[in-house]
Amino acid sequence: MTEFTHFDASGQAHMVDVGAKPVTHRVAVAEGLIRMQPDTAARIRAGDHRKGDVLGVARVAGIMAAKRTGDLIPLCHPIGLTRVALELETGADHVHAQATCEVQGQTGVEMEALAAVTVALLTVYDMCKAVDRGMRIEGVRLLEKHGGRSGSWFAETRAGETE
Repeated sequence: MTEFTHFDASGQAHMVDVGAKPVTHRVAVAEGLIRMQPDTAARIRAGDHRKGDVLGVARVAGIMAAKRTGDLIPLCHPIGLTRVALELETGADHVHAQATCEVQGQTGVEMEALAAVTVALLTVYDMCKAVDRGMRIEGVRLLEKHGGRSGSWFAETRAGETE
């Protein structure tokens, strides 16, 4: 296993210097879901939730979160994202979120993809909590990343698959 990069030789937290790293095309995909009562999912699917378009608002919130990740995570670099795509699907008792983030840069976009998924799911919770306080966010994780010195990495399974 490699060393943690956000600590200096004396163990103090610091922002990693990426100045000498080459600019490469980097991509990260993350996912997560929020479990809920079937009636709540049906309301979201039908688009008749009293607060409006739950998935539309959650999508915009997730994109905004990806763009602001450097402001949210203390040692995360602010980067110029070239793409953020957020897919939201409503199942019988859940909403599944998958974010894809891309950049031409010197550091990866894993945190941006994870932030997009998390904030999108938190937005679903916020908009639906009046009718379903027992919702549960779970399975937020990185699915894949590409670019940079370490190349590509893939999770072994996707949400809902047996590990």
